[in-house]
Amino acid sequence: MSLFERYLSVWVLLCIGAGIAFGHWFPEAFTRLGAMEVASVNLPVAVLVWLMILPMLLKIDFRSLHEVREHWKGVAVTLFVNWAVKPFSMALLAWLFIRGLFASWLPAEQIDSYIAGLIILAAAPCTAMVFVWSHLTQGHPGFTLSQVALNDVIMVFAFAPIVALLLGISSLHVPWATLVLSVVLYIALPVTVAVIARRWLLSLEPGGARLSKVLHRLQPLSLVALLTTLVLLFGFQGKQIIDQPVIIFLLAIPILVQVYFNSGLAYLLSRRLGVVHGIAAPAALIGASNFFELAVATAIGLYGLDSGAALATVVGVLVEVPVMLSVVRIVNGSRDWYERSPRLASV
Repeated sequence: MSLFERYLSVWVLLCIGAGIAFGHWFPEAFTRLGAMEVASVNLPVAVLVWLMILPMLLKIDFRSLHEVREHWKGVAVTLFVNWAVKPFSMALLAWLFIRGLFASWLPAEQIDSYIAGLIILAAAPCTAMVFVWSHLTQGHPGFTLSQVALNDVIMVFAFAPIVALLLGISSLHVPWATLVLSVVLYIALPVTVAVIARRWLLSLEPGGARLSKVLHRLQPLSLVALLTTLVLLFGFQGKQIIDQPVIIFLLAIPILVQVYFNSGLAYLLSRRLGVVHGIAAPAALIGASNFFELAVATAIGLYGLDSGAALATVVGVLVEVPVMLSVVRIVNGSRDWYERSPRLASV
């Protein structure tokens, strides 16, 4: 591990601080960058996500994706956590914290809207950023890709009914343009580019030497893109963070509890079922990650740009990177404990 990777948490904190400061000092610049979007998908962030995930996708031997069938237990764990636990646990946590413990510190007229935003966030699982988290845990890249694709398919049919059920509304207008564009932009296109580029690089030199050289050069670029994304995300919301820090802090608490609960549940269930660590690690991360573009667009469409729901989903965006990096650290640090499971010893 390089010096840069070893102190990644330090760089993350510095980038969060820089993003908040730059967003406060140069609000017009970040407003212009934030306005560069199509169907609620921010284009500068999309470019940075591409730079993050392409090196991970280039490592996948797409001919071996059929092997994922051998890891059906890991697939079952992530599907159970994402669709049977996560939205409902967030609904419970939102009611407990927002309507209960924190109600006296929050604007009374926005409490229902905050709860709605948190539920919408939890009902939209897993984004392309999961490829980064999986890579940092040495997770199985084929499993991660197949699980992200499977979640995207399920989301088309399950997102609207689950949100409508939990919010108590008769119907929900899904921002299909955001959903389709995000899937195409973050999954279909980069996977297609990775397949073509990998075949070409493998054809240049025997044994994949050229591919290894390219991956070695792209690795630092991927981490720089991750940190730059942090600066942008916190810069976009720099003014809100400074203007209403207490509300943002309070909204972040149920999100953090939910992330650690769902990732921990997926991780422990995987261990209980004898799933190898290379599958359990991305399973835990997929179980906790969110499709924040869809969540933000849905909240704005239902409640408006200045609503508490929109703010709650934005807080989810802000905590996504630092909290997922902390989950990565926990998963990596517990690997020896995980692999001492008697069920794994018998596999």
